[in-house]
Amino acid sequence: MTSPVATRESIVIVGGGLAGLAAAIALAPRGHRITLLESRNRLGGRASSFHDATTGQLLDACQHVSMGCCTNLAHFSQTIGVDRFLQPQPVLWFMTPDRRISRFAADPVPAPFHLSRALLAAHYLTFTDKLRLVRGMLALMRLSADADEPLLPWLKRHGQNDRTITRFWGLVLTSALNETVERVGTKYARKVFLDGFLRHRKAFEVQVPTVPLGRLYGEELQGWLSQHGVTVRLGQGVRQVEFADGRAIGVQFRTGETLPADRVILAVPFDRVVEMIPEAMRSQLPSMARVPELTPSPITSVHLWYDRAVMDYPHLVLIDCLGQWIFDRGEDAAGGHYVQVVVSASRELRNQGHAEVERAITAEIQRLLPKASDAKVLRSRVITEMTATFSAVPGVDALRAPQVTAIPSLVLAGDWTLTGWPATMEGAVRSGYRAAEVICAARGESAQFEQPDLR
Repeated sequence: MTSPVATRESIVIVGGGLAGLAAAIALAPRGHRITLLESRNRLGGRASSFHDATTGQLLDACQHVSMGCCTNLAHFSQTIGVDRFLQPQPVLWFMTPDRRISRFAADPVPAPFHLSRALLAAHYLTFTDKLRLVRGMLALMRLSADADEPLLPWLKRHGQNDRTITRFWGLVLTSALNETVERVGTKYARKVFLDGFLRHRKAFEVQVPTVPLGRLYGEELQGWLSQHGVTVRLGQGVRQVEFADGRAIGVQFRTGETLPADRVILAVPFDRVVEMIPEAMRSQLPSMARVPELTPSPITSVHLWYDRAVMDYPHLVLIDCLGQWIFDRGEDAAGGHYVQVVVSASRELRNQGHAEVERAITAEIQRLLPKASDAKVLRSRVITEMTATFSAVPGVDALRAPQVTAIPSLVLAGDWTLTGWPATMEGAVRSGYRAAEVICAARGESAQFEQPDLR
């Protein structure tokens, strides 16, 4: 019998985001020689932080949260030992412009009835609206999981009015899919509501990191990778994958240096992946032909530091407002009280300057939060990620590629690949686990890394 050491393969993973990291932690315990390449000087990809030039504080570019239904992200966090930094939020707080608040929490009854009382108590919907929502939910549950027609006309055909569309369907989906209700398809809208709200009592619970993402994917993660023999090379920009005799044989850096490998996992964003394949080889990858048709959707986050505490809740979900979420990030080392506002699918803000966006958000917070009315903004920062996610338009899965490719030894990973999930951290981790399964299958090994959904 051949020893495991003799059959060890060198695997290069291009991309240090969650997809590449998930592939690395799945494969490393199996004895492969893994090199993880990341063009930036940090791991985490879009789920990362930066140092504020004014204070040196580590800040997240945008607030990232998980949910109870994200079983693979939970497994990933437990594996590397950072799950203790994720704080469950069993209660969601919804606020309307008149400052009224509704509490959204599960009752100790079986799903899908666990949120019935919370929905009935929602002040921002009439009783007739709530009956409409029940009708829409029942129709959504009966809809085929593969159906993916435009959502908005579907909602109107199933009894939804402007208020339920704006204050419920759109409210949830814009946050979950980073896309407006006018643009999404039924497939991922159905998945959000079924997986996130109807299948399990804990599925809807938001989990907020208690540390910056740079810390979340910092010491523990790097220590785990080191202990398992994963070589991490930061600041290593890859120009393209190298091929010979129809196989992927390594990568070429932007410096011209090459790194040979038995197998390559390409775990980079959808807007960069095609350019990393030499033009002469692209015809051999028909599954990637439509990836360039994926449309990006932006997220804007507004970071504000006040001279005093302005929030009485850990977060607020905003209804009929410019911002969609406000997160209380607590007091920082400089004495400022840090608040972050997230605006998903923020295309309407792209023609506005940062100062204009900051003024609009600050004025909105002053109207919503009494303590902010006379509080002073010590400093602020506006960040827009133009390619934060792909847009979950109807039929989007026809544009996404599977992890396995037609070229031996080349595997894909990323939240944009076919995972059955929209563009989320959960989808990224699933793609990395699936990519690792493809590697193992090619070697004749049986492996199951992807975790099951909540029952």
